[in-house]
Amino acid sequence: MSLYIHLLACAFGMGSWVAVNGMWVELPLIVNVLPEKWDLPSYLTVIIQLANIGPILVTLMHKLYPGRLRENLVIYTVLTIGVLACILLTVFWKQTTVFLGQSRSTAFFIITFFLSLVDCTSSVTFLPFMMQLPKEYLTTYFIGEGLSGFLPGLVALAQGVGMTKCVNVSQAGNLSNPTYENFTMETQYLPSNFSTETFFSFLVVIMIISLCAFALLNHVPLNFTLSTEDLVSGTGTVVNISEGLENQASSNSGNNSQKDATEDQPMPLTVKLYYSRYELAFIYCMVVWANCATNGLLPSVQTFSCMPYGNMVYHLSAALSSLANPLACFIAMFAPKRSLVFLGILCLLGTGCGGYNMTMAGMSPCPLLKDSPMGKTLIVLSWILFTGFLSYVKVMVGIILRDQSHIALVWCGAAVQAGSLGGSFIMFPLVSIYHLFKSGDICNNKCTSF
Repeated sequence: MSLYIHLLACAFGMGSWVAVNGMWVELPLIVNVLPEKWDLPSYLTVIIQLANIGPILVTLMHKLYPGRLRENLVIYTVLTIGVLACILLTVFWKQTTVFLGQSRSTAFFIITFFLSLVDCTSSVTFLPFMMQLPKEYLTTYFIGEGLSGFLPGLVALAQGVGMTKCVNVSQAGNLSNPTYENFTMETQYLPSNFSTETFFSFLVVIMIISLCAFALLNHVPLNFTLSTEDLVSGTGTVVNISEGLENQASSNSGNNSQKDATEDQPMPLTVKLYYSRYELAFIYCMVVWANCATNGLLPSVQTFSCMPYGNMVYHLSAALSSLANPLACFIAMFAPKRSLVFLGILCLLGTGCGGYNMTMAGMSPCPLLKDSPMGKTLIVLSWILFTGFLSYVKVMVGIILRDQSHIALVWCGAAVQAGSLGGSFIMFPLVSIYHLFKSGDICNNKCTSF
């Protein structure tokens, strides 16, 4: 195996979700600048879900015009858009316009849509391209995809966040009493280690590296990368499994012949090839709920659950929870557990952590233990565990359904999108229209001690 191809596959995978992950971990600095303030994450969750129009169009092209869509040209286009959008984000992210009498971050929203379009479309274009290479390179690609969340989190931690301080600001008296002077407390944000523009420039560099890596991969001679024997044997195994699953109502002798066909192949993990209707329903419910919570419900209120504890707490929650996602994927790769009971327990634990986060958001701007180190530690730890537990569940149920059949994996993708879309569209009106969650000012909030 060539180290050169492995490095290219890893670099190519880094461009898959680095833009959206990068914007998310940078939010602790952005929300203090843009006019939407604490409501900004709820807008982003909806925009990211709307960007799924990209993979829908690619899927329709495959269905309506099979064989005509040139995936390499689509990937070139997607990565080029990603590079240009990151450059524009670096320059125009603070630009606002007046819409319906209010200042809006129009440029930021438009650029975010195109970056989300790039990342969402990568899910249905990058992976099919990598399937042309031997399966060993596919693992390296997934490592790069994990780094697309890991690296922005590390850079955000190195960037730090501007500490806040409360200062007395005097206000001059009015005409009736010019000598009167009123003092009010205002929050001032100290600068971070490096600017948001520098962070976005880092995203530009990663996208350029990914584009160059794909260009080199696309021109690697096929006789150097492809292994016909591997592909044929791998395909045979998939066909045998699929045929056994598509005839679930067949007799026991059919199931036994399927086991005999795979008996001579070493398997590192005991794979259950048949699940009952109730077990599959439970699996799909976990898929819907895990994605609803992690991609829609909780991200919309992360500012309300963390910002009352301070900018540093929000920064650590965003950065460390983004690191928990790829870490959970790596753990699932090396320590997979397919037990539905075990996955159900993890789902409940993740839901409990999410419930705590949602409760603190509902109590904003005066959550429990607001001024206590224990409260700050609990909210950061809760966000890390929430993301880690449910990320592991999402990976494992995806692996389980992948081993069932192709149609099972298709329905898994539909469940992922249904959960994510439902969560974001539930929270947007609650946060941005009805304002059920209240923002606050660290220096002026009058909270009762708990």
